[in-house]
Amino acid sequence: MICAPARYLVFFQYFGTRYSGVMETRSDQALVGVQNYLEEAAQKLRPSAPIKFHISSRTDTGVHALANAAHLDIQRAPGKAAFTGKQLVQGLNYHLRPEPIRPLDIPAMREAAKFLLGTHDFSTFRSLNSESAFQSPVRTLLQLEIQPSPGFLSHHYEHRGLEFWEVKVKGRAFLYRQVRRMVGALVAVGQGKLAPHHIKELLEAKDARAFPSYAMAPASGLFLKSVEYSQADLATPSAPAEEELCGLS
Repeated sequence: MICAPARYLVFFQYFGTRYSGVMETRSDQALVGVQNYLEEAAQKLRPSAPIKFHISSRTDTGVHALANAAHLDIQRAPGKAAFTGKQLVQGLNYHLRPEPIRPLDIPAMREAAKFLLGTHDFSTFRSLNSESAFQSPVRTLLQLEIQPSPGFLSHHYEHRGLEFWEVKVKGRAFLYRQVRRMVGALVAVGQGKLAPHHIKELLEAKDARAFPSYAMAPASGLFLKSVEYSQADLATPSAPAEEELCGLS
């Protein structure tokens, strides 16, 4: 006797960086959908019929999800009891490949950050554009700190041991993509791709072409925290305000 398939509602979360979105795609694409991985894992539970995830909410390429949802029907072989909710969750999580998360060498990053503080020619740490020729590359960094952060996923991610770090940058003005280049270079130090002294060498090169292409931080990790004015700024209309930006890594 064949029993009716059991229906389940599952909630799942993901970092969308490595996916083309949540929906299923052709398996030969460079980036596939989250649904591809879910269904691949589900098939390893040995159902008697293919399992299809019916996703509740679409997300685009690179978009993360704290709690998406899908329903699925599972038909087991005759004589096999339906999975309990706990068994299904444990089975899926066992077969889902975890994202490769590599710890960062925070002390090395902090050592490297010291070279960037103060007033310097930041030519190496800017991307060239049509305005570059008319802008002075000299900028002053008032603050560059690498500190623990709760992260946006702190209350949703089940593995509480995952650490989030925030790079806090403060200055009176920044060059085009300067913060993204600085943060990316510091992360490269944390990953062992660069040594702290390489940051000093890049700064001294004063050449945007000397910056390693792999070290550009994505724009999605950058946010403007605040804009501050002093009394002197208010008295001088042409003076720039202090900007404070943060980047998550």
